[in-house]
Amino acid sequence: MAPWPSLGLRARLLFAFALLCVVTAAAVAGGSYVQARNAILKRTQDAAVQAVTSRLEALYPLRSATPGPAELDEIATAAADQNSFAVAVYREMHSPLAPPRWHWTPGGRAPVLDLGMISPELRQVVAGGSTAWQRVVWEGEPNLIIGTPLLIIGQDRTTRVSGIEVYTVRSLLPEQRSIDGLAASAWLTGGAALAFAVVLALLATRGVLRPVRELGRAARLLGEGEMRTRIAVRGSDELADVARTFNNTAAELERHVKQLREMEADARRFVADVSHELRTPLAALAAVADVLDEEAARLPEPAGRAARLVSQETLNLTALVNDLIEISRFDSGVAALALNEVDVAELVRATLRVRGWSELVHTELAPAVTARLDPRRVDVILANLVGNALRHGEPPVSVRLCADPHWIALEVRDHGAGLDEAVLPHVFDRFYKASAARARSEGSGLGLAIARENARLHRGDLTVTNAPDGGAIFTLRLPRRAHDPDGGPE
Repeated sequence: MAPWPSLGLRARLLFAFALLCVVTAAAVAGGSYVQARNAILKRTQDAAVQAVTSRLEALYPLRSATPGPAELDEIATAAADQNSFAVAVYREMHSPLAPPRWHWTPGGRAPVLDLGMISPELRQVVAGGSTAWQRVVWEGEPNLIIGTPLLIIGQDRTTRVSGIEVYTVRSLLPEQRSIDGLAASAWLTGGAALAFAVVLALLATRGVLRPVRELGRAARLLGEGEMRTRIAVRGSDELADVARTFNNTAAELERHVKQLREMEADARRFVADVSHELRTPLAALAAVADVLDEEAARLPEPAGRAARLVSQETLNLTALVNDLIEISRFDSGVAALALNEVDVAELVRATLRVRGWSELVHTELAPAVTARLDPRRVDVILANLVGNALRHGEPPVSVRLCADPHWIALEVRDHGAGLDEAVLPHVFDRFYKASAARARSEGSGLGLAIARENARLHRGDLTVTNAPDGGAIFTLRLPRRAHDPDGGPE
């Protein structure tokens, strides 16, 4: 099951404010509604009981302890008023259940009492000599039923139940309408409170999110290299402390980055200066090395071996200095392309032929593939890739050329053990060698770094992967119409 999407800070704040408002409004409005409802019903109920009791007291003393239908009708008529209807019950007899005339009230017609409305429990309590009441819903309308027993007072002031029960029904529809009005008011109050809470939440989130957005924008700019990015500090709350901390951190980071850049520039300048200064004595050493190479065969073995060693190391040092000079050109941004329209397949053949690798390397070169490239720099890339494959891989070594209307791709592959997965991310790092045992081997550790820089200078790239069946595959991708970084499209 997919996880629920994470809500933003604004949405969470709005939800929290709205939830708080709904809970508070529901609690306040609900409590007020319940209290008001109970107060209305209790006031109506107490008033109705008091009125019925007062009207029945006017009947004493009773004319007969065993009333007939006429007396029961008189008792019921005396107990009722214009808003209610009553029925008098004595044993199996009762007064008429329909009033002699309909009474119209502000809430509608006065209700008619049906004996089915009176619960057995209520009758039991009244029959025991107590006044009781009960709220019932009859035919969809709320009603209040009040049951009152008529008592007989003896000469010794004792009372006993006469057996006459009077039940009065009063409609609670007006009170129900008042209660419904209170409920509607509670809902309206809750809705207004919710709208007010949303407005407050929007204002609060605006005040909170504005500095957060500014902080996010500033952090993004800082990550993109804009070291002078700062944010305005407003107020003295926690967000202002965060802003001040960010500004202090940014200032300190800017200072450190400036120092590092100055140190890096000094190091690059030092390498470039040393490399250029070494070229003159290296030229003299190379000339001496050539003489020693010619005389090495005629020298005694220890001296001849030393002469050949000096010659080889001089060549290695010359290659290292040349690589350092080339790297310094890339670092200083002065490296440029000399673009020409070339046949890529012929360029590959020339690279292999000049170095004597034509018989050692298998080629699959698509014909008639032309591109606007710098042939010298592409030659450097290919020579480095093929040379590494021949030295460190296993045969057969192959070069494959393919193209589409916009790009060319050159794949150089060997069939050796391939590169360790831990080595792959660092293959193009400067001075990186896959094996510490080859630290003194031929090569400066700059060849692949220079090759990738030459590829990027063409707006292309150089990548490496391991083949599924063994060996490493270096892929050079170049646009067929390269752009000179300094001069624009050629």
